Amino acid sequence: MSQQAINKKQQEVTEIVEKLNNSVATVIVEYAGLTVEELKDLRKQLRAEGVELKVIKNNISSRAYKEVNLEQMEDYLKGPCAVAFSYDDVTAAARVLNDFSKEHEVLKLKAGTMEGSFADEAQIRELATLPSRDGLLSMLLSVLQAPMRGLAQTLSQVAEQQPAAESAVEEPVKEETASEKAPASEEETQEEVVEETKPEASSDEEAASEE
Repeated sequence: MSQQAINKKQQEVTEIVEKLNNSVATVIVEYAGLTVEELKDLRKQLRAEGVELKVIKNNISSRAYKEVNLEQMEDYLKGPCAVAFSYDDVTAAARVLNDFSKEHEVLKLKAGTMEGSFADEAQIRELATLPSRDGLLSMLLSVLQAPMRGLAQTLSQVAEQQPAAESAVEEPVKEETASEKAPASEEETQEEVVEETKPEASSDEEAASEE
């Protein structure tokens, strides 16, 4: 093999290594049996989800996976294979490929990676059942908003109860004020009259008492 050919292969390996490092998930599929139109349709569906499907020679893929410490991937690089690279949504590649394989049984999911870790076929198919990134964010937002809605309802109830509590406090005050301003009873009035009309002792009586 010429040096030029060696350099070209190394360049291809470097390119795949870069894609592996930039992706959040990859899936290896065997596409033998798919027509050109079916493969084109698959690429289109993957592209819509931000996934790149690349047909790579198995020896190039094997060397690239080894460079990112995923030597076990070599066992799954048999036959005509392609690699799907998902750069944003960890579930996207698995989800699209899994759905496509239900209608096109010749497409075989073999293995892949999730956040740099190895995943076998069962794990890839399980990953395919999870919501998309947007779906997960929506669920998370709903969970975060739930306590806020509860707090808003509590504050609203407190605000509604506050006027009733204030009126309940004012009523005893009014009753107390009313009792302070109420007229004296008949018995109290009579006692005051008796004290005012009681005659004073005469001066002669005072003198006699002094003798």
